[in-house]
Amino acid sequence: MTVNQQTIEETKQQIRVLVNEIAALTKGGATAEEFFPEFLQRVITALAAVGGAVWLMDEDQQPRLKYQINVGQSLLEDDSNDAIQHNRLINRISRSGQSLIVPPYSGTADGDQEGNPTRYLLVIAPLSHDGKTDGLIEVFQRPDTAPETQKGYLKFLQQMCDLATEWLRGQKLRVFSDRQVLWQQADSFARAAHESLNAKQTAYIIANEGRRLIGCDRVSVAIKKGRKCKVQAISGQDTIENRSNIVAALNLLSTRVVAAGEPLWHDGTTEDLPPQIEEALEDYVDQSYGRNIAVLPLREPQRDDSKEESGAAGLVDRDNAHRGELIGALIVEQIETDLPPDVFRARVNLVYEHGTRALANSLEHSNLFLMPLWRAIGKATWVLRARTLPKTLAITGVILAAILALFLVPMELQLEAEGTLEPDVRQQVFANVDGEVLEVLVGHNSLVEEGQELVRLRNRDLELQVVETIGQINTANAELDRITGVLTSNKDLKRSERDQLIGERAEAMIRLKNLQEKFDLLDEKQKSLVVRSPIAGTVLTWDVEKNLFSRPVSTGQVLLEVADLYQPMHLELNMPEKRMSHLDAAFEKAGEDLLEVEYILATDPDTTLMATLLRSEIELRAKPDQEEGNTVTMRAIPDNEALVAMRPRPGAKVIADVQAGKKPSGYVIFHEVYEWLCKFFF
Repeated sequence: MTVNQQTIEETKQQIRVLVNEIAALTKGGATAEEFFPEFLQRVITALAAVGGAVWLMDEDQQPRLKYQINVGQSLLEDDSNDAIQHNRLINRISRSGQSLIVPPYSGTADGDQEGNPTRYLLVIAPLSHDGKTDGLIEVFQRPDTAPETQKGYLKFLQQMCDLATEWLRGQKLRVFSDRQVLWQQADSFARAAHESLNAKQTAYIIANEGRRLIGCDRVSVAIKKGRKCKVQAISGQDTIENRSNIVAALNLLSTRVVAAGEPLWHDGTTEDLPPQIEEALEDYVDQSYGRNIAVLPLREPQRDDSKEESGAAGLVDRDNAHRGELIGALIVEQIETDLPPDVFRARVNLVYEHGTRALANSLEHSNLFLMPLWRAIGKATWVLRARTLPKTLAITGVILAAILALFLVPMELQLEAEGTLEPDVRQQVFANVDGEVLEVLVGHNSLVEEGQELVRLRNRDLELQVVETIGQINTANAELDRITGVLTSNKDLKRSERDQLIGERAEAMIRLKNLQEKFDLLDEKQKSLVVRSPIAGTVLTWDVEKNLFSRPVSTGQVLLEVADLYQPMHLELNMPEKRMSHLDAAFEKAGEDLLEVEYILATDPDTTLMATLLRSEIELRAKPDQEEGNTVTMRAIPDNEALVAMRPRPGAKVIADVQAGKKPSGYVIFHEVYEWLCKFFF
C-alpha cells in the first residue's frame, strides 16, 4: 500500500468515526444547545471545511441563525449588503427545500439580489421531512476542488442532514408529548381551581396545583383585606403560622407590591425598584433564600353587564380583563430550577389567568350577604327528606322536651366557694420585742402546753440598757447612803447645810425610785425575750428551727402558729361577690339565718360532707382576690363527728356548694352565662 492510499484510508476511517459519532449524537437526548454545536463541528471536520452555520425556522417560518463556526463578520451584521444578499439566498433555499451548491461571488442581478457574497463555496442542504423544511445546514468550503468532489460534499451533507432530521423529529415528538402533558395539567388545574367557591379552599388549590403546573419550588396566595394583604395559602403547608418571620415578611412584600399595582419579577437584582418594595423584598429574600421571585397583583376581571348574551356573570372584556379591583397577590418562588425563563413566565401566566378568575369568583360568592347562613340552610335540607324525616321529628321532639325541662324541672341552685379547713382554737405567736433568735425549743407538730417556752430571743441593746440601769441604781444608792451618813453622823451642821442635804436626799430617793421603775420595765422586756405558747396545742409551722434560728425578728412579727387539733374546726370560705345576691335571696326565701352547705376536701374528693352557714358568720365587706376578683369571707360550721373520722389536716383545701334553694334547671345551668351577657352588653 502506497503512502497516498494509506492516507486516503486513514481519512475514510476518520470520516466513518465522525459519521458514527453524529449518528450516536442524533439518538441521544441532547438539547438543541448541545446537539447543533457538536453536529456542526463534526460535519465541518469530516468535510475539511472552513466553517458552517445552522439555520432553523422560527414561528413565522423564517430562517434564523442558530449556531455558526467561522462565519464572516460581514454576514453576521444584519444591515450589511453581504448579509442581506446572503439572507435572501437562505430564504429562497428554505422555501424551495432543495440542496444547492453556490459558487463564490455569485448571485442574481435583479432588484432582489441574492447570492453568495463570500470567497467560499457554499454547500447548503435542508433539514426537512414530510415535505416541510425545518432548517438548513450551510458549509463554507474551499472553492478550488473538482466538480465531482463538490457533488460529494453535497451528497455527504445531505446524508448528515437526514440524520439531523431524525433528531429533529424526535425533538418534536418530545415537545408534543411535553405539551400534551402540560395541556392535561393545565386542564386539571383549571378544573380544580374552579371547583370550589370557598375562598380559602380555592387559595390552597391555586397554591398547590399551581406549584405542580409551574414546576417551581413554592407558590403562595395572599388575599387583600382592607389595605393589607395576608397570606392564605402556601404550597405544601396545611397550616400557616402567621407569627413566623417569613410569613410576616411575605405579607409585607405582597402588601407593598399590590399597593403599587405592578407585577414584580425579581431575578436577583433590585435596581429601579421603589425603596419600599426593595426593602420588603430584601427582607424576604434574606429569610426565604429565593433566587427568582414573582409577585403578581391579582385583579378582578372587568365584566360588561350591558352587553347581550353576557350571561349571569357578565361578559368579560378581554382587553381589560385584569384591570379591575385588586383582590390579592400570587407569589411564585424558585430556588433552583432548569426551566427556561420564557417557559417559566408562560406557565406563571397560565396559573395567573385561571387563578385570578377562580379566586375572584370565590371571593364574590363568599362576600354575599349572610352567605354562611344560606349555605348552612342549604346543607340542612337533607333533614326534611322522606327517609330522614322520622329521625328529624324524633330528634326535634327530644330537643323540645329538653328545652321544656329547662323551664319546668327544678334543680338546686348551688353557689360554689373555695376555702380552707381551719381549727377553731388556733393562735399565731408573735415576737413581743425586737431581737435575735437565740434558741428554738419546739419543732413542727410538737405538742405544747399553755405558757410553755417556744423560742428564746436575745437583744444586746436591751442587755446593755439593763447593765447601765443597774450601774445607775448602784450609784444612786451610794449617793443616798453618803447623804444619809452625813446627816446622821454630823450633829454640828448648820441649819442651811442640813436643809440642803435633806433636799439632796429627797432628790436621790426620787432618782433611785425612777431607776428602779426603769429596771422593772427592762426586766419585763427581758422576760418577753422568752416567747411562750398562748394556748395548749400543736405547732403547725413547718421547719421552725430552720426558718427562725439566728435570724433577727421585729416586734409583731409572726414566729409560728399553734392550734388545738382536738377542738372543733370550721370552714373559712371565699365567695365571689357576684354570687352574693343569690346568697342573700336564699336567706330571705329560707326565712331563717342559716343555709346548708355541701363540701368536699381536696384530700378526699369522693366523700361529700355537710356544714351550716349562719348569716352572722358572713363578712360585711368584700376584699380583692387575684383569681376571683372581689370575694366575701364567710365561716361555715361543719358536722365535726363526720369530719373527725376523716382526720383532716388543718388548712386543707375545701370546695363548698352553698344550697341556695330550688330554681328552674335552665336558670341553674345558664345563670352565669346570662349574668355575663347582661354585664357585657349593658
